[in-house]
Amino acid sequence: MKFAQVTAFLFALLVTGLLAICGWRSVQAGPALAAAGTKPVTAANLQDIYFGMGCFWGAEKRLSAVPGVAEVEVGYAGGDAPKVNYEDVLRTEQDIRNGTSHAKNHAEIVRVRYDPKKLDLATLFAAFWENHDPTQVGGQGNDIGSNYRSAIYYTTPGQKTLAEQTRDIYQQDLTREGYGRITTEILPLRNYNRAEESHQDYLVKNPDGYCGHGGTGVKYGLATTGSQYPQLDGASLNRARQLVVYEAEDCPFCARFSAEVLKTWKSDVPYVQTKSQQAPKGWTLAKRLFATPTIVLFKDGKEVSRYTGYTGESQKFWQWLGFNLLTPEQQQIAFDRGTEMPGTGPYLEEHRPGTYVDPVSGVALFRSDAKFDSGCGWPSFFDPQPGALVFEEDDSHGMHRTEVRSASSGIHLGHVFDDGPPPTGKRYCINGKVLKFVPDPVKG
Repeated sequence: MKFAQVTAFLFALLVTGLLAICGWRSVQAGPALAAAGTKPVTAANLQDIYFGMGCFWGAEKRLSAVPGVAEVEVGYAGGDAPKVNYEDVLRTEQDIRNGTSHAKNHAEIVRVRYDPKKLDLATLFAAFWENHDPTQVGGQGNDIGSNYRSAIYYTTPGQKTLAEQTRDIYQQDLTREGYGRITTEILPLRNYNRAEESHQDYLVKNPDGYCGHGGTGVKYGLATTGSQYPQLDGASLNRARQLVVYEAEDCPFCARFSAEVLKTWKSDVPYVQTKSQQAPKGWTLAKRLFATPTIVLFKDGKEVSRYTGYTGESQKFWQWLGFNLLTPEQQQIAFDRGTEMPGTGPYLEEHRPGTYVDPVSGVALFRSDAKFDSGCGWPSFFDPQPGALVFEEDDSHGMHRTEVRSASSGIHLGHVFDDGPPPTGKRYCINGKVLKFVPDPVKG
């Protein structure tokens, strides 16, 4: 073996050994992944929600057109029977009309699969409300029967909360235009059955097929809500990067977001709260607002992303913000348990007094006087700030380790081992690229 080959071989062994010592995966696990910086969309990334809008042929076509929807399929859900097909649903409906059955029938529904990071769920709800008449009882258009009822079947608490909030907003829009009460049932999913293949993509296979979805013609949104409040002045805000928190009167979710997130805000991204539903003067929103609170990230005076609704899951908010603030390499470390290569991260030679903070939330994680040189190629600490970290058991890669995450944002930081110095005996082996160092002020 030539000298260059031996050198390369020994270096590879050294890197592998260091990685095993600190128990981490490299962010350079594969060319495609490293180039993309994030994982491809898989079933694990997607969430399901189910909509009944009358005839499912037209509903499938309308909802599949919403940007960010990953998959759609039609089926039956919400009834008492565990297993049904199309003929079963029709037969049960006839029995109900004849008075020979008191069972609850299934509704024709559309299962929508979406990536929460790529689709603002309020946009999907807006399409649902606008594309049928949710005030009609016992059918939709000319399709009469409980199997054509308006329905939302949710799979997460957040979906339920946003469904109810958007319903209440759209009720105001409908009432203003003279419509009655919304009859849509909002319930947890039960007894879903995928429809027969002949019903899947029916209007794609049969472009002239009938399925009426006229809707009410009333647009969903908060355009008129908050018109009495002054518009923010863009000139007084941070044009380079600014969060605007859109709120409303009598909004308990807004109050909860303020209490649980904004009250202890330490992120270096500035925020401002408003009850106006307009963009700051001279700035632009990408689309109208659909619910409150809506947190919009502006860069250079233009909306680049938004987070709609809040149900107490603060780490989901921080994850959204993190995806908009961190680089692809940081994202892979923070959200996919990746790691930087040993010796390549920052702060190995940082010796100034200061605080290492979460790069997303800004919460303090470690002080510089708890940092030591462990020789493993990553910043190491023997003591975190009180309450700054949470721990999870990690049995991946044939090893039993303890993973370290930020308690505020939930991002992955590294692992902790029992071979550190006194007084704790712990070694918190941390990726430098998901830390931010804030030096102490220089005393004059």
